[in-house]
Amino acid sequence: MPGKILLVDDTPANMSVLLDLLEPRGYTVSAAPNGVVALNVVPRLLPDLILLDVMMPELDGLEACRRLKANPLTARIPVLFISARDDSASILQGFQAGGSDYIIKPFQPEEVLARVEAHLRLAALTRQMEEKNHELQRANEQLEREIGRRRQTEEALSSADARLDHLADQEARKWGIEQFVGKSPLLMRILESIRRLRNFSAVNVLITGESGTGKELVARAIHHGSGRRRGPFIPVNCVAIPEELAESMLFGHLKGSFTGATIDRKGFFELAHGGTLFLDEIGDMPAPLQAKLLRVLEDGEVTPIGATTPRRVEVRVVAATNADLSQEIRSGKFRRDLYFRLAQFTVEVPPLRERMPDVPLLADHFLRVFAAEMGVKPPRLLPDALQTLLQYRYPGNIRELKNIAERALIESAGDPIDADHLHLSDRLWPEPLAPDLSAAIPAPALVALDNLPLNLEKAEALLIQRALAQTNGNVARAARLLGINRTRIYRKFQETSPGTEIQEESTS
Repeated sequence: MPGKILLVDDTPANMSVLLDLLEPRGYTVSAAPNGVVALNVVPRLLPDLILLDVMMPELDGLEACRRLKANPLTARIPVLFISARDDSASILQGFQAGGSDYIIKPFQPEEVLARVEAHLRLAALTRQMEEKNHELQRANEQLEREIGRRRQTEEALSSADARLDHLADQEARKWGIEQFVGKSPLLMRILESIRRLRNFSAVNVLITGESGTGKELVARAIHHGSGRRRGPFIPVNCVAIPEELAESMLFGHLKGSFTGATIDRKGFFELAHGGTLFLDEIGDMPAPLQAKLLRVLEDGEVTPIGATTPRRVEVRVVAATNADLSQEIRSGKFRRDLYFRLAQFTVEVPPLRERMPDVPLLADHFLRVFAAEMGVKPPRLLPDALQTLLQYRYPGNIRELKNIAERALIESAGDPIDADHLHLSDRLWPEPLAPDLSAAIPAPALVALDNLPLNLEKAEALLIQRALAQTNGNVARAARLLGINRTRIYRKFQETSPGTEIQEESTS
């Protein structure tokens, strides 16, 4: 691991040997002939590591090290003593002066290189840990400020009950089921699930669905529609938590429990006490942390790092994932017992392509929201734009539709939006055109409904043929007409024409 090294030695021969050893390995090496010069050089050079002789005139290495460690600017630089004094008392004095290591002359080159590399790596890891802890500290401070602002808002109202109810009502209006846009049966099913959970605030919930389907909005609606709406809603993205800091971030730590832990910190569980902890992308949680999360869910207690006494927490966990947890369980990546603890109630959020009747309503909603933000009049969607939106598959789901609407509003400059204003991802990565199924499956004479065969497969084939005939082979329109997924049409086509190759469209 290349870095800057300062050599401090009053013997030129020793300097030469160390220079010849370190420079070919890529280290940037500087030299100081004694401790006095070193004290002047180090604050300006700020090396990553110092190799320091003990016996030197004017100022010996022990005193030089003490002064370096007393200076906040240079205190964290690791100092490795190199000395011919090999008695235990001298070695002890070196460590008492603040040295990180003690190398005895004559030394082996391999030993010096190994110790230099080890201490440079340790110093780098320590800096990374401190940076992560500073990030955690800033995140916790932000959460605490938000909670503080919330409390200040409560104190400004007339009574304790009125304060809490007023704030909860405000949040519920912002994040409640009224914010869901659409009328499809699948959306109605989700809203019914949220209503059922209103009286079961202790039940943990698992939300499944593809990325961009609105799982966090469902989680917030569950929280703000329940008896926990007065408590905090703490969202946590499991993917964004560094594995080495995950336990500290979730359960907290005490001052001095590890390097860089300069103050006590509450974890997300304690911050969510009385409310809801939303664990997004739970399928990516590391296996060791899964066991500790299970213990907290079973006992209702957290033990911060460095603590000996557990702390009681009253938290509902709402987890979300876009992964197939059953497959993760079979492959050993996710604990079966944790799954059952999290999935006391499950809500499946469908992809947007399965709730196409909601697309016009959502597009109009997003256009109104963005138009209000930009201070312009909401534009209308022209028929060709609406038809394009209804024929698109939305691999990015609602999040993608939102981005499409925002860009279309910007490009239209307030004028009516047509198909040219819509930027869809399949235009960036085009797929093969769908085959003309109407030609491949010749439509027979129309069959009266009363005369449909009682065999389901044959009846389905006839209905698909009729739909394709009515839509001139347009697969998307035929699928919507039948109320099925277009891939079902492709599969039926392959069954009836096995010699023909069909490229199914991706549903990702």
